[in-house]
Amino acid sequence: MAVEVRVTSTLERLVGAKSVIGEGATVGELLAKLDAAYPGFIDQITGEDGQLHRFVNIYLNDEDIRYLDALDTALQDGDVLSILPALAGGL
Repeated sequence: MAVEVRVTSTLERLVGAKSVIGEGATVGELLAKLDAAYPGFIDQITGEDGQLHRFVNIYLNDEDIRYLDALDTALQDGDVLSILPALAGGL
């Protein structure tokens, strides 16, 4: 199943585009396949424990996967996955 994966500038430099097409039954499987295609991809968004960095947000069709099944969230053909760093700011 084809899923559009949208990335920001840090990951864009790694994959060569603002979005790529990936495949997988779950978010975790899709990310592993992207890492195989683009070595170092997963290191940009997860820690050594394999969990998402707390400052990385992943949205599946505009829903934060942390409120779904996290990396076990099921994917369907035509889904859009957006990987975004959390924004911080202050005065």
